[in-house]
Amino acid sequence: MSNRASRSFDDITERLDEIVSSVRSKDTSLERSLDLFDEAISLGSEAVELVDQFELSPREADLLIAKEDASTGNEQLSETDSQLTETDTLSSSDAAEEAQKTSHVASQATDLPA
Repeated sequence: MSNRASRSFDDITERLDEIVSSVRSKDTSLERSLDLFDEAISLGSEAVELVDQFELSPREADLLIAKEDASTGNEQLSETDSQLTETDTLSSSDAAEEAQKTSHVASQATDLPA
């Protein structure tokens, strides 16, 4: 196809939308639908090539990384908050048991010769 080199991603998606509309039309013959299907497959391959060749500018890459880090940071904060909530919900008997263990260890430490 001679148009292949000059098509943008937007041009390809626009043509794919036209193909979908045509195929959905009851007036389109089976033969024409199959031809349109072949064209759509070709356009899809072309779109994949464009995406594969696409490169971000250094500024765009930095912005994307910052955005990903921010969303990852929010997820990590949510996980930390839920872990803290689980820790905060120790039953009173668990808390008493922990306090008893701590006081027992502390009393043993004071019984050691200096």
